[in-house]
Amino acid sequence: MKWYLKDFYIQYTDGIPYKLKAPFDFSFLSKYGKVFKVFDNQDSGNICFGVTNGINKYFIKYAGAPTARACVSAGEAVENLKRTEPVYHDLAHPNLIRLIASEEIGGGFAMIFEWSDAECMHPMYPRSRQKFLKMTLETRYQVYEEILEFHIHAAKKGYVAIDFYDGSIMYDFGRHKTILCDVDFYSKTPYMNQMGRLWGSSRFMSPEEYQLGAVIDEVTNVYTMGATAFALFGNDRDKCIEEWKISKELFNVAQKAVSKERDKRQQTIEQLLEEWREARCNR
Repeated sequence: MKWYLKDFYIQYTDGIPYKLKAPFDFSFLSKYGKVFKVFDNQDSGNICFGVTNGINKYFIKYAGAPTARACVSAGEAVENLKRTEPVYHDLAHPNLIRLIASEEIGGGFAMIFEWSDAECMHPMYPRSRQKFLKMTLETRYQVYEEILEFHIHAAKKGYVAIDFYDGSIMYDFGRHKTILCDVDFYSKTPYMNQMGRLWGSSRFMSPEEYQLGAVIDEVTNVYTMGATAFALFGNDRDKCIEEWKISKELFNVAQKAVSKERDKRQQTIEQLLEEWREARCNR
């Protein structure tokens, strides 16, 4: 079934509607099972599907279709997605969504992940966002420290996090587990800003992520991790103490991490985690 709504083309697969710029044949999805969920609002050029074969569920990220909000061509989206495959292999971790397989199919490229019932923290999903903010402090501490531990792992693997924000953070409330996703732009170091404004949410971006020619490294990621603390325990927009929900000692650690001057931040994520844990013990 297909129909148009304003500038978008509405298409259905297995009774589930989603937006495109033009019709596209997704019949190949039946290879994996029946579609039960579609995520069609990404600006990356990817469209994502939840699919079940009656035994297993999968999360399929696909590039090559004329997605509604794409800011790149379908061809560019395919090349971008192909480049992410080794990233997911290199950064495999208990808290990272698990890549099962990938393949060229339907004139594009698909990456097949293990499905998770985790819910996303991004404000785009207000119901899930509220569940995050209503979690106990102990659970939020656990989520935050697991995020830091994953990025310590990434740094040891020689990667810098690009485009990490609250849309990358999920939590499985049934299994009590933090799940991270969308590490597509994570890159090997050394990495230099060749764009000016890099990809990402301004709420989580350091000054150097706006500066052409700036070095982007673990100190940059310390800023992002500090901003993540404000997302979980305060206000990630103005990062003020007035909206900070926990101790002044922990505020001081997060505030240091989001210093505009690089040399005033913790110099590694491991140092940030150590200072955070020490402040927790002294709160």
